[in-house]
Amino acid sequence: MRIVFAGTPETAVPSLEAVLASRHEVLAVLTRPDARSGRGRALAPSAVKEVALGHGIPVLTPASPRDAGFQASLRELAPDVCAVVAYGALLPQEVLDIPAHGWVNLHFSLLPLWRGAAPVQRAIMAGDEMTGASTFLLEAGMDTGPVFGAMTEVIRPDDTAGTLLDRLARGGAGLLVATLDGIADGALVPQPQRCEDLSLAPKLTTEDAEVPWNRPAYAVDRHVRGCTPAPGAWTTFRGERLGLGPVRLPDGPVEGLAPGELRATKHAVHVGTAHGAVELGELRPVGRRPMPAADWARGVRIEPGERVGG
Repeated sequence: MRIVFAGTPETAVPSLEAVLASRHEVLAVLTRPDARSGRGRALAPSAVKEVALGHGIPVLTPASPRDAGFQASLRELAPDVCAVVAYGALLPQEVLDIPAHGWVNLHFSLLPLWRGAAPVQRAIMAGDEMTGASTFLLEAGMDTGPVFGAMTEVIRPDDTAGTLLDRLARGGAGLLVATLDGIADGALVPQPQRCEDLSLAPKLTTEDAEVPWNRPAYAVDRHVRGCTPAPGAWTTFRGERLGLGPVRLPDGPVEGLAPGELRATKHAVHVGTAHGAVELGELRPVGRRPMPAADWARGVRIEPGERVGG
C-alpha cells in the first residue's frame, strides 16, 4: 500500500523504521514543525523528521493539519492509508477522510483502557500489572475508533514511564506493520471498543507530578516512576523545588517517620509516607547537577524533624 506516516517524537521512530522496511511504500512523512530545544533554544527537527530525511522521504510540517496547503498536498499524494504514532496534533475530519483506508493509529495501551495523552504514565501510577499497545481506526473522538489488533506487555516493578514506553514503541512497531499487512490483504476488520472497560489518561502536568507524601509508600513509588522522565517528579525542601528520580522501597521497616519527614544516614535518605517509608535515589536541586540522595543530604545538613513537601 501507499502510505503517509505521521509522527513526531523518538517514540515514533521504531514504527517509521519498521514501515520503511516493510513491503509498503512510504510516500511522505507528516511531523510537527521544528521546535526550539536545549540551552541555546535553537530550532531542531523532530526525531521522525531526521529519520525521514536520512531515507530521502519527503517531509510535511504544517503548523496545523487544518492548513489548506497541507490538505491539498495530502490529496495529491493520494495515500491508501495513513499510519500515525504520537503525531501531536488533532486531525480534522476532512483530513481523516482523505486516505482510502483511513488513518491507523498505534496507541500505547490496551484500548479502551487509558484513552488519552498519557496512557503509559497513568498505567504505572495506577499500579497496573499489564499494559500493551493497540492499533485502531482513527476517528474525530479521543482514541474512540474500532480496534484492529493489540499486543501485551508486563509492567515490571522497576519500570519507569520511559523504560516501559521504549519497550512498547519497539513492540508496537511490529503490530503496526502487521495491521497494515492485514488491511492490504483484506484480512482485518476493526472491532468496536468495549466501552464498559473505559479509563482515561489525561496529559500529566508539572503540578500533577508533585509527590503526594500523604499516600502509602507503594503509591509514592508508582507516582515517581510514572512521572519519570517526564514531566519529572518533584517536591519542595526549604522552600525550593527538588526533583526526584525513582525511589526505592526499603527491604525492612523504617519506622517513626511522619509523611514527608526526612531521615539521613551515611549511605541513605528515607522519607516517611502515610504508611511506611521510601528511600530516595537521584535528586535534582534547582540549578545543580543530579546527585545521589546521600550526597545531597551531606551538603544540606538535614535537621531532625525536617520535611519535604508542603
